[in-house]
Amino acid sequence: MQETEKIWMNGELVDWADAKIHVGSHGLHYGSGVFEGIRAYETDDGPAVFRLTDHLKRLHNSAKLLQMEIPYSVDEIRAGCYDVMAAHALPECYLRPIAFYGYGELGVRPWNNPVDLVIMSWPWGTYLGEGALEQGVRAKISTWQRIGPNVIPHVAKATGVYLNSMLAVMEAAQSGYDEAILLTDEGFVADGSGENIFVVQNGRIRTPDLSSSILPGITRDTVIQIAQDLGYPVDETNLIRADLYLADEMFMCGTAAEVTPVREVDDRMIGEPGPITREIQKAYMDTVRGRREQWSHWLERAPKPSAVPGS
Repeated sequence: MQETEKIWMNGELVDWADAKIHVGSHGLHYGSGVFEGIRAYETDDGPAVFRLTDHLKRLHNSAKLLQMEIPYSVDEIRAGCYDVMAAHALPECYLRPIAFYGYGELGVRPWNNPVDLVIMSWPWGTYLGEGALEQGVRAKISTWQRIGPNVIPHVAKATGVYLNSMLAVMEAAQSGYDEAILLTDEGFVADGSGENIFVVQNGRIRTPDLSSSILPGITRDTVIQIAQDLGYPVDETNLIRADLYLADEMFMCGTAAEVTPVREVDDRMIGEPGPITREIQKAYMDTVRGRREQWSHWLERAPKPSAVPGS
């Protein structure tokens, strides 16, 4: 991670080195937090944040599922995101708002603990490695299953849930793969460690439906809308591992991963990124950079760095 100058903590910009929490914070001990990953892109009209409000609404919904009351509204968090972006004057960056139960009591029940909110911002390039967007990645189906919806609500982007993803992606990396794919306890395809999954078969796009223990990804929703607007039917349905092995094309998507082709699963070759994957990938990247008018409503313009007092 590349350090930047400021971090937004509970309504104030503080120096990166001074952004500290108490070691007794509830979220540190029990994973009781929620977060978002958001990207800002450089466009011809200045920096723009992709689907910022949608991300912040999901942050609040995730908190609601944890019975956590974030002490800042969507509008206030949006302003905080813009403040930290302006402090760094970065043309492109990754934003990480995170809310968690802070220092108070250390029993499992968190209700007497304050809720802290932090917003970080830093440059972040290709998530799955150099060449991933062009060449595609190698993926391994993990021996770790995706946590079921009656264990932890999978629609919440909760910090503790990502232990499941961490174990899966470490296993994949130790076996020489770029990314992991998790199945549900019923054997259906769920998702990657931090991405939703799409396959192309006979010209149709298929993706696991929301009952498959997956996060309702904002990039997933974006890709579905783009694909349908481009004339491709999209089926939200159960997939099994054989569907991955027999796919004509396959890709993963997420805010960090963007639209990343998958060229191989469990040493079974899918092949070079296919034409449908390439078309959707290009449409997505054009959209986030402000080059597609029909989807420009997803872009939220950040204040220009020159507007920062004293800059």
